[in-house]
Amino acid sequence: MRGGDDNQGAMFSYVSLEDRVPADHPLRVVRRLVDGALQRLSPRFAAMYSDVGRPSIAPERLLRALLLQAFYTVRSERLLVEQLDYNLLFRWFVGLGIDDQVWDASTFSKNRERFLESDIAAEFFAAVLDQARAEGLLSAEHFTVDGTLIEAWASLKSFRPKADAGASDDSRVSEPPSGGAPSGRNEEVNFHGQRRANDTHASTTDPEARLYRKGNGKEAKLAFMGHVLMENRNGLVVDAQLTPAGGTAERDAAVEMIARVPGRHRISVGADKGYDSCAFVETLRVVGAVPHVAQNDARRRSAIDARTTRHDGYSVSQRVRKRVEEVFGWIKTIGGLRKTRHKGATLVGWMWTFVATAYNLVRMRTLLAAAAP
Repeated sequence: MRGGDDNQGAMFSYVSLEDRVPADHPLRVVRRLVDGALQRLSPRFAAMYSDVGRPSIAPERLLRALLLQAFYTVRSERLLVEQLDYNLLFRWFVGLGIDDQVWDASTFSKNRERFLESDIAAEFFAAVLDQARAEGLLSAEHFTVDGTLIEAWASLKSFRPKADAGASDDSRVSEPPSGGAPSGRNEEVNFHGQRRANDTHASTTDPEARLYRKGNGKEAKLAFMGHVLMENRNGLVVDAQLTPAGGTAERDAAVEMIARVPGRHRISVGADKGYDSCAFVETLRVVGAVPHVAQNDARRRSAIDARTTRHDGYSVSQRVRKRVEEVFGWIKTIGGLRKTRHKGATLVGWMWTFVATAYNLVRMRTLLAAAAP
């Protein structure tokens, strides 16, 4: 018997959001981990807001929504709010009822300054990491360090002599030859034959972005540099940092992150050829870290010799360190940070740490599911 195509909706729904989400849905494990971390941050949230006045949107809901943006590669906060309105899974994860009104997209912008001042991303990252440590998912002895370029939210046209830094991008809208209304396009710029360097030029869109290229034959981009310290047991990120792009930025950030590793026991640190410098290797040995750095002996002498390479642990570190590329691949492709949507090192660094937390949550979900009986 053919069923009828009845388009009249029911007046009431008797199925809750909790019942609509499958019991084995991957977000259920993530939601449990997120709620545990946010519960720990509750005193920090209370200190961020006044005791009087109209109640705000709960910061826990804002952070859960931003996690969904990273998990599902939602390209903007405006589109995220649109999906929160009709996506029942998103409503369940954030904590909204089926009839609750969704906030405006500008709420994220208004609360971002409050999150930056309180450094919530770093505390949220630490709270999630503590849960991984309690589950026995972290190694305390073997690590990998690496860095990657994060393209800035600024075009090469904005990279101008610092004498022009006072002029805004809006003042450079091209005028038509007839002198009529502006064409709405940026003026044409020819960089051929010009020598442009960070010492003499700066971006008018994001002055903190630096012109940098990753290697010979690569194009120069306005970028920041994101760094992670990964533990080698399960590939979880144990530290994340963002710096201006530069030739020694990776090694400098690595030393800072390694110095923050808790404990005074001996550790090993794997890295690629870009870290093979005498100063970096000697610094690691001084702080009690074994430098499992890939040898760069092309037309030079490597700082790593047989004292290190003869051990089996060196070969293991060189094999496992390549897993850090999976971290960068997820953060830049799924997490949407191949080209940042924000300006300024502080805000971009906040997003870098937050998306690294999202990666850890996804990775922990997989590890916990594999360990379950």
